[in-house]
Amino acid sequence: MSSVARITTITARSEKSFEDAVHVGINRANSTLRGVSGAWIKEQKIAIENGQVTAYQVTMEVTFVLDD
Repeated sequence: MSSVARITTITARSEKSFEDAVHVGINRANSTLRGVSGAWIKEQKIAIENGQVTAYQVTMEVTFVLDD
């Protein structure tokens, strides 16, 4: 059986943690894409205000298999 996959880049943000930002991004990808099969975290960033971390952001490449 052959398959073809596509990769799309998404960015997700959370006020809790990097892990939560990943979950937010994957949950969103699963709600809009069919056949999500994996993800690669390309980048992690934090937002800082007044010396305090206020948000965690991840940029990821999500792989999904295209329909036949």
